[in-house]
Amino acid sequence: MNKLPLLIKREYWEHRGGFLWTPFWICAAILVLTVIGLVTADVLGTRASVHMGISLSEFHVNMSAEEKAQAGNALDMTQLMFGGIASFGLFFVLFFYLLGALYDDRRDRSVLFWKSLPVTDTATVASKAISAALLAPLIALIVSTLAYLVFVALIGLWAAMHGINVLPALASAHPLGMFGRLLLMLPLGALWALPSIGWLLFWSAWVRSKPFLWAVMLPVVAVLINGWFSMLGLPHVEGAVALKQVVGRLLLSIAPASWIGNGTMIGGTRMRFNLDDAHVLSSFDAQNVYGLLTTANLWIGVAAGLALLAAAVWARGRRIETSV
Repeated sequence: MNKLPLLIKREYWEHRGGFLWTPFWICAAILVLTVIGLVTADVLGTRASVHMGISLSEFHVNMSAEEKAQAGNALDMTQLMFGGIASFGLFFVLFFYLLGALYDDRRDRSVLFWKSLPVTDTATVASKAISAALLAPLIALIVSTLAYLVFVALIGLWAAMHGINVLPALASAHPLGMFGRLLLMLPLGALWALPSIGWLLFWSAWVRSKPFLWAVMLPVVAVLINGWFSMLGLPHVEGAVALKQVVGRLLLSIAPASWIGNGTMIGGTRMRFNLDDAHVLSSFDAQNVYGLLTTANLWIGVAAGLALLAAAVWARGRRIETSV
């Protein structure tokens, strides 16, 4: 396991395009659209002879403490949205990364080279699971936070050019606090994502071809057949909603922060986290976020994910060929 850091570094260098540049370009696109929007507002405002300026002193005096707090909360929500948008793109990166993580080595026969090295199958699978669960979300969080700071600088510069003092609102925001709380979410997100990580890696290690079809179509078809049997009155799995949630955990829990919500979970328990739009920062306090650790849904998923990862290690040791 002392080779694990090197294997994780290998994953980063081989998949830097997805891990780093995907969130980078997503955030860059948001910033470019922001600049375009600000320039468009200026041009249209000038053509319409609209005065957009507010004196610094007037803005500062007329802004109440409650309004400053609301402005700061809106900025915190914006920071969260930057992370959410970057995570949306990261979901697709991780999904196809995991499907190809063990399959591609067999397809191009490079698995023979890696097996000639003193690296165990357990370490190989672990490096790919850790990269998907922690490394990629951490990179996306850092990139989105930096992009948010650039966004704030652009808005602040544009506002200053129009005589608007945004310092009271900026002083009410909590960029470091939000970053710290989102950072603390990563271990929880890693635990939540284990079912998807294990499921996708297993099929990546086992199938001879088309891992996407096996990993996606098999559970989807199972849900459809179960619903069809139920409609016809034939024997079927009771609790179709729970079955759909299981499939959702297998396919979608890899999405960063996909645990956020308040829907009914497996076993009738509910997630204990709720996003308070009026108090974004306090919503991510540790006692709120880590309340999910007390739910059976999380630990059932962890157990299933570890079992699937063990199956992926087993398959990795026995499958070195594909159909191509």
